Amino acid sequence: MFDVLIIGGGVSGMSCALVLGSAKNKSFASDKKIGILTHQKNSALQEALFNNAYGIAPGKLGSELLTESIQHLSTIYPHVLQIPNEKVFKIEGEYPHFKVSTNKNSYTTKTIVIGIGSANTFAIEGLMQFVESHQKSLPEKQRIQLQNKDHKVTEGIYAIGTLAGWRSQLAIASGSGAAVATDILTLWNGGVQTHAHDSIR
Repeated sequence: MFDVLIIGGGVSGMSCALVLGSAKNKSFASDKKIGILTHQKNSALQEALFNNAYGIAPGKLGSELLTESIQHLSTIYPHVLQIPNEKVFKIEGEYPHFKVSTNKNSYTTKTIVIGIGSANTFAIEGLMQFVESHQKSLPEKQRIQLQNKDHKVTEGIYAIGTLAGWRSQLAIASGSGAAVATDILTLWNGGVQTHAHDSIR
């Protein structure tokens, strides 16, 4: 049983995983089981080139970021379980007991975070009732998002990145994933507002 299972290894999903992973020394997060399905085949980063993203050297390829983020997560936060090469097709149950089925396995989790992009090929059974037209994308692109309020789709399920209705800028997607991570940390902290910072002091 995962405490949180993140679906998607793109910008928003990896950002969420990194922030959650970095809270491992906090008492309320030390025993939490965190997993991420790092499927990246359909990530918008595959064809991206970055010259205007804060903190990223000009000329960086999105495909490089995808590889580097997986290495970063496994090196610095190895307690976050990475599950590669699996695609989710069904979600069942309700908070705090969901079953997530992939093309290879099934997992149980208390909380789900979904960041797999806004392509209209979205087809996860159990979530189709939340699909709507993307509010910040050109209509001719036929993008979708999941209905949500401040990322929350329904109790225990969060959408992040473009799937939550945000525009496809790296900084926005990254911030969306980080925002949901801090919302989850706050829940784990008994509702007391919190975040996860490192410091040189």
